[in-house]
Amino acid sequence: MKADPRGTDSRTPPTPTGGETVPTVPPAPTADRRTTVDVTALLERGRTLTTPVLRAAVDRLAPPMDTVAAYHFGWIDAAGNPAEGDGGKAVRPALAVLSAEVTGAAPETGVPGAVAVELVHNFSLLHDDLMDGDEQRRHRDTVWKVHGPAQAILVGDALFALANEVLLELGTVEAGRATRRLTSATRALIDGQAQDISYEHRDRVSVEECLEMEGNKTGALLASASSIGAVLGGADEHTADVLEKYGYHLGLAFQAVDDLLGIWGDPDATGKQTWSDLRQRKKSLPVVAALAAGGPASERLGEILAADAKTSDFANFSEEEFAARAALIEEAGGREWTADEARRQHTIAIEALDAVDMPDRVRDMFTALADFVVVRKR
Repeated sequence: MKADPRGTDSRTPPTPTGGETVPTVPPAPTADRRTTVDVTALLERGRTLTTPVLRAAVDRLAPPMDTVAAYHFGWIDAAGNPAEGDGGKAVRPALAVLSAEVTGAAPETGVPGAVAVELVHNFSLLHDDLMDGDEQRRHRDTVWKVHGPAQAILVGDALFALANEVLLELGTVEAGRATRRLTSATRALIDGQAQDISYEHRDRVSVEECLEMEGNKTGALLASASSIGAVLGGADEHTADVLEKYGYHLGLAFQAVDDLLGIWGDPDATGKQTWSDLRQRKKSLPVVAALAAGGPASERLGEILAADAKTSDFANFSEEEFAARAALIEEAGGREWTADEARRQHTIAIEALDAVDMPDRVRDMFTALADFVVVRKR
């Protein structure tokens, strides 16, 4: 993983804001680089090119893992009937096939990379849902809830192995380079999940630690998605590194928005419970920034969260109790700071592209995808 996380320089913690309301999701930046790209079509292109190859790869799995994986991807329901589930935003496949065009290659060149990244991403989701105790994903019961923890672990492991197969069976030098970068990103992703779990058991986590964790957990794989098609298309190391930097900072923007949605998101849009991250005691950016801010709201929040960590009745808290914690986070400035951070990381990502020559059309599509990340609602 060659994207340099040092672009996430330390920032001054927020000052108390007096509780003014800010948007759940930050508005798109007002940069003069705004494009008229149809992002829906761009996402659909990635999904359309990737899904048949992804299905064929999953069909290689031995029963019942093939069926369990198909349920996870939303292709069948819990009874095994065909379904049209919510397959997610498809940002990673869109980036992977787009990155191939940086080299002048056809979008299809990036498809094996898109499939491999999707397999790794879903390996992590299967394991994360089990470790976090999440019972819902994309408006459906999670795999461990339906098929049991053992199947969630086995299918996750199988998807990770399959990702490497999909790339290596291409048999090219470029495939070997792509596999090496993807495995480095996967290791960083696992490091990030380990950090995330450990932080749940600590009273305090610094903003810098939280950004490092989120860079590993989310930034690393988006960095890989943003470069893997280009690598398969023969891009040199400099080009691949620059595209990884774009993806890494886009991942931090993506995760900052996720952190906002994890507290203030509409359950009908996110498919998760209200106050979902608070229910899991996650040390997400709004929480960490609020605790670092100082001031009465920050101090009160720290006292409450410390007491929460010692209670055995946390799962039975009322909606009002979680709402009160969310209000303190906002009053201390954690919500606004996180929205600002999403916009800042977005800017770093877009500016990184200046270091590589590419067709204006391709650059506009990278910019449009970055804009989408900071204004999405789920």
